[in-house]
Amino acid sequence: MPSAAEVKSLFRQFLRVGRKFPNYNIRHYIQRRSKDEFHSLAANTDAAAVEAAWQRAKSQLEVWQRQSVVYQLYGRKVKTVLELDQAAAARQHAG
Repeated sequence: MPSAAEVKSLFRQFLRVGRKFPNYNIRHYIQRRSKDEFHSLAANTDAAAVEAAWQRAKSQLEVWQRQSVVYQLYGRKVKTVLELDQAAAARQHAG
């Protein structure tokens, strides 16, 4: 059974992988899904269920890491409307 430090480390890795995606929608989807999944499993005390969830999470992390590399190589380089709005708002506050 993974320790609390290992679970926290895995959670941080999920968030880091999510930040690597250049697309706003995918980036926030991964971060939101990670938070929801980890919070829903936080109260689970069954050792077998925790171990199964741990293995699924590690497997999913590997998939998302591979997908982030593929998406960086072949993904669209165009910013979404939300990213353009955020950049414009940041320029207004700075200037």
